[in-house]
Amino acid sequence: MKCIIIDDEPLAVRLLETFVQKTPDLELQASFTDSVEGAAAIKEGKADLVFLDIQMPDLDGMELARIVPPQTRIIFTTAFKEYAFESYEVRALDFLLKPIRYSKFLVAIDKAREWFSPHQSPQRAEEPHDRTIFLRVDGDLRQLSLSKILYVSGMKDYVMFYIDGERRPLITHMTMKAVEDMLPSSLFMRVNRSYIVALQHIRKVDRNDCIYIGEEIIHITDTYLPAFQTYINQRMKQ
Repeated sequence: MKCIIIDDEPLAVRLLETFVQKTPDLELQASFTDSVEGAAAIKEGKADLVFLDIQMPDLDGMELARIVPPQTRIIFTTAFKEYAFESYEVRALDFLLKPIRYSKFLVAIDKAREWFSPHQSPQRAEEPHDRTIFLRVDGDLRQLSLSKILYVSGMKDYVMFYIDGERRPLITHMTMKAVEDMLPSSLFMRVNRSYIVALQHIRKVDRNDCIYIGEEIIHITDTYLPAFQTYINQRMKQ
């Protein structure tokens, strides 16, 4: 995994460089103490991982996180734990609190390996039963199997995950864009501004372009209809 380090503290950069050098599967592309220079490197989209500080002059980490390409994932490194909640809205894989211990660093790298492995292997992408995500619900982290998600609906800055076999949805503070980036596109598809559906749980699609899933009927709007029709056509050919 190719990575970039962006932190305005030189000592923090050197520590992370040391961690990267002694960790298998990691290749350091560049390190930056200047957030503007780091932003230019991020936009090139050559890194799999960005180790990103949050409080920096010129551009802070949250601003930088919003220009990270979809294929790149973020591991935040900061001394301020109050940013942990917000980090889940910008495709962050993990949140490392300074001073960072190598054991915690390795846990974050394991999450990155788990994330990139199924995305690089078409065989595994079709097997959602062994994939999980973590959601922050009522202050706790809840581990959730992708295969159990029926659909996701959005309401302002909150989203509701509807789970197979559970009467009530899991509610978490995220944007629909963040959810869309977090869920694998081979298994989930956005069908209107407020809904993302699990493709494997669709029971039927009627002539009015409405999806029947769980106990919900969800209309596919014109913006998202071409992509959904392409998916259906591909599946009908298999």
